[in-house]
Amino acid sequence: MGNAWWNLTLRFLLELAALLGLGMASWSISGETWRWIAALVLPLVAAAAWGTFAVLDDPSRSGRAPVPVPGAVRLVLELVILFGGAAGFYLAGHTTTGIIMALLILVSYVFSIDRLGWLLRQ
Repeated sequence: MGNAWWNLTLRFLLELAALLGLGMASWSISGETWRWIAALVLPLVAAAAWGTFAVLDDPSRSGRAPVPVPGAVRLVLELVILFGGAAGFYLAGHTTTGIIMALLILVSYVFSIDRLGWLLRQ
């Protein structure tokens, strides 16, 4: 399951961007009182879920899985967080950024077909 270095780099950057997008959406749709809390908590919860729920022996994640889950569950988690971040940019008024991010997510997964197949077999 060898991913090209550029795709692994893209995936990492998309993960970071997703956290930013989730924070920006939380900030923009929350009321004055809850803005700071929401903008910090949602990305932290997403990052914790990303790092906690994993498939055993996933070579793209060092093989460790604090809470092992089936591959389909992991894939859904990834898609929700990544596309949630893209939607977050869109909701925060950064429409072009959200659209570009969504397209880059698709590109990354197209070039990760072997990983997608592996995940769905787990």
